[in-house]
Amino acid sequence: MEDERLKDPRPAGELMEVKVDVQSEDLNSTHSDRRPLMHDRDPKRVNRSLKVTFEDVIAEPPSVRSFDKVWLWSHALFEVSRLWCYRLISLLLAVPVSLVAGILFAVLSCLHIWLIMPSVQLLLINMHWVRTVWGSILNILISPFFTSIGKCCGQITIHLAKDEGR
Repeated sequence: MEDERLKDPRPAGELMEVKVDVQSEDLNSTHSDRRPLMHDRDPKRVNRSLKVTFEDVIAEPPSVRSFDKVWLWSHALFEVSRLWCYRLISLLLAVPVSLVAGILFAVLSCLHIWLIMPSVQLLLINMHWVRTVWGSILNILISPFFTSIGKCCGQITIHLAKDEGR
């Protein structure tokens, strides 16, 4: 007889999250075990635009109609061919594309963390004096010049009139 405490109370395919907090002097981390949901494969609605049905692609106006059986078989063939072609293509491409995408995002993350952000921080730290000098130049020379130009040009008015003689 199976022990009741060992049974998983969750329905099949539901997300399970386990958090373990590790406390030390300078280490606070949370580990989570996430398994994908099988019933909702697009939880963030990334592919909203791909919800294409037969009626979105093929439509007959009331004035021109095919036989009812032709319409039903066309609808059935459209749905079946769309589903099975997608399944066959995804069977061939899903794993390789996922592998390439995972490698690409890993490389981009590594470059961002270890190359781009340290370089940006280095520039921000070392370029503080340039920001100070440029701000002073803008406030002393450029800002008063464009303020005076704006005041001069702000007094210009243009009146459009239609010439009735032409």
